[in-house]
Amino acid sequence: MKKVKSVLISQPKPEGKSPYAAIQKKHNLKIDYFPFMHVEEMTSLEFKEQRISLLNHDSVIFTSKNAMDHYFGMMEKLRLRIPDFTKYFCVSEAIAHYLQNFITYRKRKIFTGEQSLASLIPVMQKHTESKFLFPCSDVLKNKVNVALEESGLQYTKAQMYKVVCSDLSDLSDVKYDILVFFSPTGVKSLLENFPKFKQEDTRLAIFGKTTKETVEKNGLRVDILAPTKKAPSMSMALDQYIKEANKRKR
Repeated sequence: MKKVKSVLISQPKPEGKSPYAAIQKKHNLKIDYFPFMHVEEMTSLEFKEQRISLLNHDSVIFTSKNAMDHYFGMMEKLRLRIPDFTKYFCVSEAIAHYLQNFITYRKRKIFTGEQSLASLIPVMQKHTESKFLFPCSDVLKNKVNVALEESGLQYTKAQMYKVVCSDLSDLSDVKYDILVFFSPTGVKSLLENFPKFKQEDTRLAIFGKTTKETVEKNGLRVDILAPTKKAPSMSMALDQYIKEANKRKR
């Protein structure tokens, strides 16, 4: 377990306070941020190929701010007026509040979960007569959500945007002790940009089961995993690992 001096997080730098800033200061590290993927808009013509009638749905599911941005953006591109009776189901309070950027905020037609789609489904099941629209990326469009499938609800997945691998050529000559990934797409971006990547002493910090599976399918090693009982967040997992690794080298 070599000493950790540098960490690359495959996401944009967080706004405001971040637990990673505390880790950087505590362990005297270099922590950089670089998004390994980015979001691209779909044209109205691309969307129309899905043959989905947006106005045939009286309820909309939002799992991210990206989905919300692109849903309202697509409605504008298609010159469609959102009916006043539309109900919005958001996975968290933060995403629900983001609705204020697009509509007059009325709590009677906004419903929230507790940070996950699974927690939102029981709320949605109180509206069994509704037809739900689920705006999402190409990644989620092709991914089966078991809880939603088994809910008995009428819903349509509508791809509104694309998740695309970023150009990582600026990192070609840069080495980090730890690379941090939060999604399979981030791992895919690494391997597309660097097809000859060899892990060797580089440690991979991985968030989530599907990301872990992607890493292992590509013959790479998972060194740090979150969430776990001891480390429910990536920042906690990193802190615990770095503390142990650097303690041995003092």
